[in-house]
Amino acid sequence: MSEAQEKETTETSGKIPFVDYLILDNPPYLQAQECLSCGARYFDRRNACASCFEDQFRSVAIDQEGIVTSFSIVQMGPIPYVSAVVDCGGTSVKCTIMNVEPSPEHVTLGMQVKLMTYSMGEDSEGTEAIAFGFEPI
Repeated sequence: MSEAQEKETTETSGKIPFVDYLILDNPPYLQAQECLSCGARYFDRRNACASCFEDQFRSVAIDQEGIVTSFSIVQMGPIPYVSAVVDCGGTSVKCTIMNVEPSPEHVTLGMQVKLMTYSMGEDSEGTEAIAFGFEPI
């Protein structure tokens, strides 16, 4: 996000995305950089495509719903959570599965999920950081 976009977002809503590829529209969505040559998609800025080495990209919106293709229940500290890869219309998204009990009985491969956002907290000026995850449909 450019400085001008960040300033505009902060001034108009008091919210900023935790990652640059989370777009806080209504509804929020994820945005990837797609290689114009081969169609590979990346969430972070790239100087060149890792698949074909070309350097031309366009911004594309990612589907807001997807299917869990891989997951792990992480027990680190007192609260377990679900780390997953979600296929959103052909684009793989690494994320946390939210609003579900972190157990194999409740999280399954092929489970349908949708994008959701949540507050990471506020800074001393009241600007709220917004992160994303996915939750069961």
